[in-house]
Amino acid sequence: MAGRGKSKRCRSKKSRQRLKELDRISELPDPLICQILSHLAWAKEVVKTSVLSSRWRSLWLEVPNFKLSSVVFPDFRVLKSIGDTFFDSNRISCIQKLKLHIFEDDDEEYRVGAESYPTSWIDAAAKRKLQRLYVFMLPDYQSEIPISLYTCKTLVSLKLYGMVLPGAGFVSLPCLKLMKLRNVRCPDEATFERLVSCSPVLQVLKIAGHEDFHRAFPVHSLSLKKLQAKLERGHVVIDAPLLGVLKIEDTSVENYVIRNLASSFKLDLTLLCGKLVYESAKRNSFRVFLSGISNVGEMVMSEKTFKVFHLYSIFEPMPQFLYLSRLDATICPTDLKWLPAFLGCCPNLKSLVMGLFYTDELRFLFEQANQFSFSSVPECSLSSLESVDIDGICGNAADVKLVRYILENSIILKKLTLDLRYCHNENAILKKLLGIPRRSITCQVLLRESEC
Repeated sequence: MAGRGKSKRCRSKKSRQRLKELDRISELPDPLICQILSHLAWAKEVVKTSVLSSRWRSLWLEVPNFKLSSVVFPDFRVLKSIGDTFFDSNRISCIQKLKLHIFEDDDEEYRVGAESYPTSWIDAAAKRKLQRLYVFMLPDYQSEIPISLYTCKTLVSLKLYGMVLPGAGFVSLPCLKLMKLRNVRCPDEATFERLVSCSPVLQVLKIAGHEDFHRAFPVHSLSLKKLQAKLERGHVVIDAPLLGVLKIEDTSVENYVIRNLASSFKLDLTLLCGKLVYESAKRNSFRVFLSGISNVGEMVMSEKTFKVFHLYSIFEPMPQFLYLSRLDATICPTDLKWLPAFLGCCPNLKSLVMGLFYTDELRFLFEQANQFSFSSVPECSLSSLESVDIDGICGNAADVKLVRYILENSIILKKLTLDLRYCHNENAILKKLLGIPRRSITCQVLLRESEC
């Protein structure tokens, strides 16, 4: 009995020692504990810490980063209670980062609450030195951001999905650097224009899938460096002299007017439809777009974009891209015969990256037919092209002719990099390609190493 009692006392002593070690975190100052709690995934984990001790009961209300989701709290009453408690107007602690995810629910009470309460929560955060805001709402909720957010002096990052922007008579966002709007409703052109132009240090703007993009949305900014647009409809006027990267993914570019862009900017262009260039009015709009991007320095284009450029060139002359030094193009092999004509518009091109876009049907056609030739040698091949990288080579006749065309016509080419991963007989194809005469005596033919 005495031995068992002694053993129990030892275990009790060890337990107290472990608890003391585990409670060392409680010896930290409150601000540091709150900073640690803010790294937990969602509010549910943060709130759970309130049961640890009386001291921890209210610490979760002081965390600088707060993430609240209806997936974590599917019961609307619990979600609302936690949100209302944390965003109590009497609290003065700073909220550096706020993340709200409100998803659909069949409960009508939930839907009504989801439409109204996030607005008041965001308003409270905006008044507590909010720096980063990310809100995901289903568009059906029609939830508005509060007017106070338009004048939040500390806001650095704004990401909204499915929200409604109220009309703004005055906007002042002196610290905003990043803005991402997706499926966001805007009442008028003036509100959107103020949102962009009255953010004097805005550097990144991403707009996509807006519900009411049937009106003009001007992007006037003296600080913007990157713009990404994925709209499908709407009229966008871009006037951003410091813009370095422009990425457009759309069915066409007829509604994009580009003015006053910096020389040698990067354009990433994905067009989803090319039939519009057959219409005279659409071609006129495309001509205006081409004029706006004529000083592009680096261009990335999809296979459909390359086809659109060719279709346009059938009706209208292509402009010269005098500043273009790097081209990254995905090309369907059936369109390779148009490559020389396009390269002829790029007299100062130094780097060419091509990805060959094969489908099973195209691969079969190229195996059956060998009627393929290049018509001319563009100026860039003779004067400036230094590097070529070809991805997706299968080893058929079209691929070999492409490599031969490049090697036999490029005078100062320094490096040709080939990806032969899709070749059935890699060694035989490599031997054939290495046997092609090279016009440039300094040209090296390299194989891209496998990423595996």
